[in-house]
Amino acid sequence: MASSNVKAVAKQVRMSPRKVTEVASLVQGRKVEDALAILEHTPRRAAQPVAKTIASAAANAENNHKLDPKTLVVTAVEVGQGFALKRFRPAAHGRALPYKKMTSNISVTVSGSEKVKKPKKASDSAKTVNTDKKSSTKPEGEEK
Repeated sequence: MASSNVKAVAKQVRMSPRKVTEVASLVQGRKVEDALAILEHTPRRAAQPVAKTIASAAANAENNHKLDPKTLVVTAVEVGQGFALKRFRPAAHGRALPYKKMTSNISVTVSGSEKVKKPKKASDSAKTVNTDKKSSTKPEGEEK
């Protein structure tokens, strides 16, 4: 059974990377089930996008890479800075003061072991019946 890493990325999340990093540090190194339970009960707005990204990585691992969902572990949660929306706030004497609305890029890596494949029995393959017979409604002499 080989262990492999699967990744999911959420880009342009409209939250400051500093705030998302605090939430991401809660679940790093935990099982996926435990991580999602922790984030569900975390009273921070950043918990929702982190949970969605972890759920996406788990779904990628299960469906695309055929990993066992019970063995999945969150190996890394990286939060990077995305682009910043530049805005201006009015100030005294007709001036405009700039400020930035920050965005984050959340990257989650999940690892686990492959599903155990059950060997097919010989009796199962013998039970398959060929139902692909063509039936003709026309008499044999009238074919075009």
